[in-house]
Formats: sequence, structure tokens, C-alpha cells
Amino acid sequence: MKELKKALLIITLLFGAVIYTNAQTKVAHINTQELISSMPEMKVAKSKFDKLQESLGNDIQASVTKYRNKLTQYKNDAINKTTAENEARKKELAELERRIQEAQAAAQKTAEAKYIDLTKPIQEKALAAIQKVARAQGFLYVLDETEGSGLLLADGTNLMSAVKRELGI
Repeated sequence: MKELKKALLIITLLFGAVIYTNAQTKVAHINTQELISSMPEMKVAKSKFDKLQESLGNDIQASVTKYRNKLTQYKNDAINKTTAENEARKKELAELERRIQEAQAAAQKTAEAKYIDLTKPIQEKALAAIQKVARAQGFLYVLDETEGSGLLLADGTNLMSAVKRELGI
């Protein structure tokens, strides 16, 4: 009888240990911002984006220079002009200023759209690699430890080196 109780206790403990082990959820973490920043494709995309921003900035700067030159010229000539001519010049300068502001807003929208176009495929590639590595290693959840992404647990395995290997970085 004592042997039976002992055997039953051992079986119960083993069964409980198996259930407990199976109930464990495998969780990993990775800093996706760091991963994406280290990808060669991102360096190329950043270079293209920087060139676009420089080009847009040069165009706007040329308009601003033209505006300032006209403003200086009109201020210097104002004494020799009639009130009607000065009013027309003020309207012209106001119109130039409005167009510069519109150009700045359009340049901002263009830059934002181009950034999304350049980075979306890179982000998708990184996500696919993270999912592939996580599934291959049996992880059920992968938390992003990028600041502001709501890291809940950092005791899991960090997938950074495995994902970089997958991407050939």
C-alpha cells in the first residue's frame, strides 16, 4: 500500500511537471529599429532619401533667395516709387511668400511619401526574417524592445544575431 502511494505520488509529480513544461510559453525579444538600421538596404534608402531632401531644400532655398533679393530691391526703390507701385510690390512679395510656404508643405509631403516608399519593403523583409527565425526556434511570441513599443519581458532570447545571420549582415 505504501509502495502504491509512493508510485501514485511520483506519477502525479511527473504528470504535473510535463503539464507545467508544456504550459510554458516561449517568448523572445528583438530591437527592430536596431535591426532595420543595420540592414544594408536601409543605408542605401537613407542615402537616396538624403539626396531627395537636399534637392528639395535647394529648390526652396533658391526661391527664398529670390524673395529676399526682391524684398531688398523693393525696399531700396520704395522711395522712388508711387504708393500704387509699392502696394503692387507688397502684393507680389506676399504672393511669393505664399508660394514658398506651399512649396515647403509640398516638399514635406513628397519627402514623407518617398521615405515610406523606400523603407516599407525593408521593414517587410525584416519582419519576415524575424518571423522565420522565431518560428524555426519555436518562439510563440516576439516582443519589440524598441523604445515606445511596449516591452513586457526581456528575459527571453534576443534574436538579433540569428536574424542578422538570416539577412547575411
